[in-house]
Amino acid sequence: MLANVTVMNRKGCRPLMCVLLMVVLFFGGTVLAQDLEIPNEAEWANSGHADDTSEAFRHWDEDDPPLVSVSCAKCHSGNGFQDFVGADGTAPGVVDNAAEPSVHTCVTCHNDGTEELDSVVFPSGVEVTGLNGSAVCMECHQGRASTGSVDGAIADANLPDDDTAGLGFINIHYAASAATQYGTVVMGGYQYADKAYDAKFAHVEGVDSCIDCHDSHSLEVNADKCASCHMEVTGPEDLAAIRHLGSMSDYDGDNNANEGIIDEIHGLQEVLYAALQANANALGAPIVYDSHAYPYFFKDTNGNGVSDEDEANYGNKYDFTARLLRAAYNYQAAMKDHGAYAHGGKYMIQLLYDSIEDLNPGLVEGLTRDDVGHFAGSKEAFRHWDEDGEVSGRCSRCHTGNGLPFYLEHGVNIAETVANGLMCSTCHTSLTEFGRYEVDTVEFPSGVVMDTGDPDSNICSSCHQGRASGQSVAAAVEGVGDDTVIEGQRFINVHYKPAGATRFGAEVNGAYEYAGKTYKGFFRHIGSFNDCTECHDAHSGEIEIRNCLLCHNGIETTADIRIKRSDYDGDGDKAEGVAYEIETLRETLYAAMQTYALEVVGVPIVYAAHYPYFFDDAGARYESFTPKLLKAAYNYQYATKDHGGYAHNPKYIIQVLYDGLEDLGVDVSGMIRP
Repeated sequence: MLANVTVMNRKGCRPLMCVLLMVVLFFGGTVLAQDLEIPNEAEWANSGHADDTSEAFRHWDEDDPPLVSVSCAKCHSGNGFQDFVGADGTAPGVVDNAAEPSVHTCVTCHNDGTEELDSVVFPSGVEVTGLNGSAVCMECHQGRASTGSVDGAIADANLPDDDTAGLGFINIHYAASAATQYGTVVMGGYQYADKAYDAKFAHVEGVDSCIDCHDSHSLEVNADKCASCHMEVTGPEDLAAIRHLGSMSDYDGDNNANEGIIDEIHGLQEVLYAALQANANALGAPIVYDSHAYPYFFKDTNGNGVSDEDEANYGNKYDFTARLLRAAYNYQAAMKDHGAYAHGGKYMIQLLYDSIEDLNPGLVEGLTRDDVGHFAGSKEAFRHWDEDGEVSGRCSRCHTGNGLPFYLEHGVNIAETVANGLMCSTCHTSLTEFGRYEVDTVEFPSGVVMDTGDPDSNICSSCHQGRASGQSVAAAVEGVGDDTVIEGQRFINVHYKPAGATRFGAEVNGAYEYAGKTYKGFFRHIGSFNDCTECHDAHSGEIEIRNCLLCHNGIETTADIRIKRSDYDGDGDKAEGVAYEIETLRETLYAAMQTYALEVVGVPIVYAAHYPYFFDDAGARYESFTPKLLKAAYNYQYATKDHGGYAHNPKYIIQVLYDGLEDLGVDVSGMIRP
């Protein structure tokens, strides 16, 4: 009756064997085992989880007894994983006993214990929740070390400096894809102090987790899903060629920004390995790497730069300095996550770049660490809320991938998950046809509703409009004498990059406009260069300077552009770009503010490029604003935070700076107000 049933042995078991036995016995032997169809058995049988000949399951064969240790059983034994999730009746969250070697079968993942599994604690101690079915995958594919592991080992060694040997290698372990995906959230790579890193790589809805992308049984990537957006993908072999339109930098410095992200990572790996060897050679202790021999890094005893058979053994393991260990850890992290380009390519690029820089700062010249603008997940614009756990409704429209679509649909914003930059779906309604949101009008902070005349520019202006207006300042100073300190008044900040408001000038009152003065309205350029995406690349945000060169000959940067030869700032140079005219006026206004604060208010004022921007000379928040000082400070910040004001509406910017100088009593007779 049971002749065709494969019985469990020490090398593994066939899936659902126990269930099969129960079915046969229940029906009194009237059902033949071979008549039962096991769902997904064929897919499973050809997967790595079923390979009972692999080192992952055979490593303990020569041990006595041949059991998988408690520290390894969770991932290297199907029985061990059931112990970990409590499916064997023991307490969940810990492996209680060494386990019989066994591959992962149906019951490894399909049991009462895994049904309750929804969170994972990473080696850093950080717990990630809300994982649903992917929690099973991530329990093992998370690595076994983190930034803290490396820092702890270095601290314990108590070496006199970063270049003294005395450390063993710390291995992240294999296929730590979940650590790569969650980036700085779980700190799986070695993250250098004072550096910021990308967080979880958020893909698009429906393709954002382990089981969204990988078949749960065969483990193969579902390339058909990728092909729906990435047109270059026709099969699994094309996946490595993918790169995101927001990641178009030449990260590895090989002058090829079109190759797949995997090639960028490989290029940086090569640079890092060469840097590791050069640093080790300089210390008189050559190093070599062997990906198949533990502990991977060895002394290069013959100095030939390659791992020879007699070198790749534990007795010849390398003795690390702190500097070399940090870099070697990240090199291994990249080597052992073969899918890092898809799991969290930008995070991996940052780890490799920083490791190279720590070994030799000169080597990063020509390399690129971060994406620009909207996709720069490591920048403060997206990392500011990491400790909060969510982005507030006041900020989520522009600082998360989902905030703008929600706002466009509902007219309000709610708190959103902390983001890793914008996403395709932030602006595109369709990820197959790439249609964009139709935005007819934009409401600015002044309350004025405008239409740029271009739906795409309206999308841009939904965020690039600032968060305050001239009216905000007018309300704060109303009824107060010009030189009277406004009790409790803090600085009013326009926020960053209010380009949309600058373009409209007086029509939306972005800057503070002085009474009795007239101001430039909408700045209209020429026909085909009059909208946001006609001047800026829609994905990187970078200026398409080659288009400017069609009319503006002889310039090296857009800051060199000017049309009229007026000496607005009074420095005698009529040929400099209008950006430099604005910069001189801005600097002159700052000097005038400092003079006024000292002589009139009696409390010195200092500007810094971080919140809340204006401080007293003791470093405390400045709270001695008079109406004159607040107006000037607001416009100074406005001109500072719209870095492209010289192109967005130069006359408007010059007007508000000029008027601020005049209001503070500066002699403007040598200057020109447009």
